[in-house]
Formats: sequence, C-alpha cells, structure tokens
Amino acid sequence: MPLARYLCIFINVGLGEGSALPVGVPVPWPSATPPTGWLKCNGAAFSAEEYPELAKVYPTNKLPDLRGEFIRGWDDGRGIDTGRSILSIQGYATEDHAHGLPSRSTIVTDATINFYFDERWVNSGTDIIKRGNTNDAGLPAPDYGTFKTYKQSVAGLGAAASETRPRNIAFNYIVRAA
Repeated sequence: MPLARYLCIFINVGLGEGSALPVGVPVPWPSATPPTGWLKCNGAAFSAEEYPELAKVYPTNKLPDLRGEFIRGWDDGRGIDTGRSILSIQGYATEDHAHGLPSRSTIVTDATINFYFDERWVNSGTDIIKRGNTNDAGLPAPDYGTFKTYKQSVAGLGAAASETRPRNIAFNYIVRAA
C-alpha cells in the first residue's frame, strides 16, 4: 500500500490536526517517517516550549524509546508484574523452568537414551566414554559402551535466537506532539 494511502487513512480516522487521540499516546505507524505534527518514539529530547502539551505527558522532555520494544500494560495492583511504575523499562527474562532428565537406571533399560550424567563418564570431544571401573558406591560399574555426545538444542522446536520473543511485526511507534 503506498504511503499516500496510509496518510489518507490516517487523516480520515481523525488522527491528524484536532484529533480526539490525546497528545503523547504511542501509535504504531507503518512508515519510517512520521506525519507532520508527530514524533518518533526514539528516546529523543524535545522542547517544552515547542511542544507544551507533550511536556505535560512526558515531563522529562524526553520521548520513550520504543525502537525494538514491546509495550506491556501497567500492572496497577493486579499482581502479575508488581513493583513497576508507568514508563519503567524492564529487561528481558525467561521464566524459570526445569527440564526433566532420566534417572541413571533409565540408561540401562532405555535404548533411546544417549547421555549419562555421572563423574565416571567423560566427554572425549566426540564421544562419552567410561572413565572408571566403579560406580558411586565403589561397586564394579557395568560397561555400557560408548555414547555419543549430547547437545541441547532448540532446533526443530522453533527458531533459535539471542532472545526470547513472540512472533511480531515491526511498526514505527510515533506520538502526536501537538
């Protein structure tokens, strides 16, 4: 869709001059360049003299930097994301969780298991090999042979990346400045 058509939609839904949308509300915009009277939410400082209404919403005279960020609703006492104030920034996190591993006895009976967690086994770089002849109790350790190394991977379970994120589409957040 050409930019001119987006601008037409923008004006026709009342987001231009005299808009019912309050000054300072972030709006996703499908272009790199905001329309006249709007500013990018890129963390830039602005003049309170030039944009007095915007300064009432952002009294630090600095716009929020929403580049590459998701907006999250403020908890406001609900108890899901406690201890945060409005406009506070929160770093990334992955919820604490655990992955179950089979017990040592499983390795004897389950031919699909290809790893063994015990100080009696050592990673040679390509294989897991038996290091000693006794188990933790000092009894003779059965010879299970050689196991291939185990590497945890998310390949096949979804896309691997340097962050945890939901599917998304990139928009440019802008605010009405006047």
